[in-house]
Amino acid sequence: MTPTTMPALLEHAAAAHRDHPAIVDGTTIITYAGLRDLVVAAARGYRALGVEPGDRVAIWAPNRAEYLVALLGAQQIGASVVPLNTRYRGHEARVVLQRSRAVALVVCDGFLGTDYSVMLTDTADGEPGPVAPGLPHLRAVVDMNSAGLPGTVAWADFLAAGEQVPAADVERLAAEVTPDTVADILFTSGTTGLPKGVMSAHRQTIGTAEVWARGASLSEADRYAIVNPFFHSFGYKAGAIASLAAGTTIYPVLTFDPEALMQLVQEAGITVLPGAPTIFITLINHPRRAEFDLSSLRFSIAGAASVPETLFEQMQDVLGFDEVAQAYGLTECVVATRSRAGEDPRHIAETTGPGVPGIEIRVVDDSGADVATGTDGEIWLRGANVMLGYFEDPEATAAAIDPDGWLHTGDVGRLDEHGCLKITDRIKDMFIVGGFNVYPAEVENTLATHPAVMESAVVGVPDERMGAVGRAHVVLRPGTTATADELVAWVRERLANFKVPREVVLVTELPRNASGKVLKTDLRADA
Repeated sequence: MTPTTMPALLEHAAAAHRDHPAIVDGTTIITYAGLRDLVVAAARGYRALGVEPGDRVAIWAPNRAEYLVALLGAQQIGASVVPLNTRYRGHEARVVLQRSRAVALVVCDGFLGTDYSVMLTDTADGEPGPVAPGLPHLRAVVDMNSAGLPGTVAWADFLAAGEQVPAADVERLAAEVTPDTVADILFTSGTTGLPKGVMSAHRQTIGTAEVWARGASLSEADRYAIVNPFFHSFGYKAGAIASLAAGTTIYPVLTFDPEALMQLVQEAGITVLPGAPTIFITLINHPRRAEFDLSSLRFSIAGAASVPETLFEQMQDVLGFDEVAQAYGLTECVVATRSRAGEDPRHIAETTGPGVPGIEIRVVDDSGADVATGTDGEIWLRGANVMLGYFEDPEATAAAIDPDGWLHTGDVGRLDEHGCLKITDRIKDMFIVGGFNVYPAEVENTLATHPAVMESAVVGVPDERMGAVGRAHVVLRPGTTATADELVAWVRERLANFKVPREVVLVTELPRNASGKVLKTDLRADA
């Protein structure tokens, strides 16, 4: 039986797969036993910083071995992990740090020329804090890259400080972690533009990982290249934790470079490579693809974004995957459906499959009544791996999960005669750019801070490579001027790059219905 806490899972993995590689990150090879030892060392480091069970530890870093050590180390002592998107700007990160009241932050200064610790303090305002103004709870910033910037603790010094903490202290706290302890809080912007923290217990994070690992038939023989970011539920739970549950070797992919990724597949014999559809479209159409040996590829899964109908067929015929699948999930329920094994790839492109074990699905009308097979309605989910709720936000939790335990996803779909789910629309305005959710309200709120912008409406428009890109329709204030390029630059300075509209259209007015609501359906149709 799979353990139901992360400390127990790690201990079980170390015993079962002791000298087998757990993580291969460039020239760094960490065995399962070695990973357990590093995680305990990190846990002692957190204790030296004063981290207590129930505290929040944030991680703002790319896919690296140290990320997983930092994550598992926090969970080892009963702290909750708060991952931050590496594309966040300082303001976005500060909002999440404020809402979560994280006491420690692990960064990777210098990644792609970005100094996260500097970006955080450069945008700081408010009451003084130990690390940055406006963040009174944040007591320490640990830099896994040890760039030595002011106010940060080098990774080696972090681990060294932990040597003063008795190992027995960590062992005691690890034993006190329960299946219902909150393991992670993943913040998602939501339709209001304000971040909401999705809470999952240890049993839920491991349960999600186990479902995914079984569906992918992961084993000790697999080598899993994780392109999906560790800060995202896909890369974290369906990637890293699923691998640990199965004894699979993790190959963290720092950035998506198609040639470097194909080189890794060839040299390491990568067998499992999931990702957003964008990744596979890029590889299929890459001019140097035929120069690489991709024959080791066994399994792939792509998320439920808009995909060309031939994508999964080409993933098998061109890239050589033995098995391909599509899945549907959201941060509040990471793996809800998965296409059935042995399906025709054309059918896989049309449906995300039936509910995974332990997840019930309903498709309902506006009154909450089940609709007929083949009829569109809102997708509701229920099961053990649906989130606990939103962090310190009972109103939002009650709005999302009804008294009977059904999560109202806001997504629109239909069930076919086999119980397979097809996603057809979104009640929410949210659209997906290259695998990342973009909430128009957040972009519109940012545009509204420009002195020339009176109002705006952002929609997602189809894009062959990215799935969708943003288009902003902007009405300027009377007597002011601003160019489309200026407005794009304004957003780029304040939001992660995937949220930046590809195009800004200046208009004199926005289409509205009789009640004054902006008709975004018309804007999408015009696009």
